Amino acid sequence: MSLQDTSRSDNCNAMSDVLNRIGDKWSVMVVGMLGRNGTLRFNELKRMINGVSQRMLTLTLRNLERDGLVTRTIYPEVPPRVEYSLTELGKTLQRPIQGLWNWSAENHTAIVEAREIYDARENATAAAQPRKVAYVGG
Repeated sequence: MSLQDTSRSDNCNAMSDVLNRIGDKWSVMVVGMLGRNGTLRFNELKRMINGVSQRMLTLTLRNLERDGLVTRTIYPEVPPRVEYSLTELGKTLQRPIQGLWNWSAENHTAIVEAREIYDARENATAAAQPRKVAYVGG
């Protein structure tokens, strides 16, 4: 199925479904880390992804596995060893995610500066407008 015609409802729904998964920050981070480092254990991923909670990493890995992007391998050892790696489908995301990471690194300073300018302008506008006060008769 081609998603070129975005005016079709089913195409928009399909695109939305896929982008909801691969567009969230934790999925991008997991796919990026597995793409850069190959097979990793849960705690290795957790250490590499700053700020992710154990619960969120677990949910993200399950969803990526469900979507066929990540494979989970359990080794019958004591304690059990579990490793995660990208599937062939997951590997196809490496180039787009690397491009996104590079773009983010190259443009982060400009984005922070734009936010500061916007916030200063909004604060100045808010300060210049007269305050609206509601009076309750009594």
